Amino acid sequence: MKTRIALAGLPLVLLLSACGASDPFEEENGGGGGGEGGGSGAIVVGSADFPESALLAEIYGRALAAEGFEVEYQLNIGSREVYYSQVESGRLSVFPEYNGGILAYLDNQAPVGTVEETNAAIAEALPEGLEILESSEAENKDSITVTPETAEEYDLAGIADLAEAAGDLALGAPPEFETRPQGVPGLADTYGVEFGEFRALDPALIPQALQDGDVQAANLFTTDPQIAAQGFVVLEDPENLFGAQNVTPLINSEQVNEGARAALNAVSAALTTEELTALNERIIIDNEEAADVAQEWLQEQGLA
Repeated sequence: MKTRIALAGLPLVLLLSACGASDPFEEENGGGGGGEGGGSGAIVVGSADFPESALLAEIYGRALAAEGFEVEYQLNIGSREVYYSQVESGRLSVFPEYNGGILAYLDNQAPVGTVEETNAAIAEALPEGLEILESSEAENKDSITVTPETAEEYDLAGIADLAEAAGDLALGAPPEFETRPQGVPGLADTYGVEFGEFRALDPALIPQALQDGDVQAANLFTTDPQIAAQGFVVLEDPENLFGAQNVTPLINSEQVNEGARAALNAVSAALTTEELTALNERIIIDNEEAADVAQEWLQEQGLA
């Protein structure tokens, strides 16, 4: 099975601009396989620029390869604001998404709902040519997380408890969290929480910044193994600001045929939050390679 991986860490937009007017996928040699994506006939699987997204791309991509599809990867592209248009244009075929996140991107006025309500709203909001597949039970929600010391000092149990103290604290988060409706604006509108300082950080650096006291609160994903390892406190979100965040593949409809959809749905059906957290621990704390972890998990599930 022929698999090609793009330069990790280099934004896709830069890769494209470097090729001028030509399409880099069309220029690649190869073909064959059962897939219908990319100029070479491959299904192109992308990921955002954080470890779990790259892991999920490896899992979904390798499940496709196990079914005879040719797969290419474009990993560590960046935020949703960067990669969404690449799925829409067809330069990416499959992207492991989070249903609440993609809905907020498509419609920042969309009400928070159940998984079913969220997915129905996404289906209505997506433009022609894009679809979501079945959502996984695995869910990775945004959170506002603090150290045990900060929780004790300010008597924090839920996000609302930050309302009085936040003005004296710094929040560390990915850059896009500052403007997303479910980010800084949502904290203010939903809970009346306005931090004294916002520090835009690479997601991989946020846990250490929190541990070191460079920030006093952090936007961490709930499947981040550093939460348990460091004893961090995830503040409760009773108003469900962060909504449903189930792992849900976003696809370019023309580039993913029925066989590929079935392979992707089989992955989603097998993945749980607990397993995803454990897999994250292996790549983030134990420093195992995401590709190896993904392949082993697929074999355990009978999907590779």
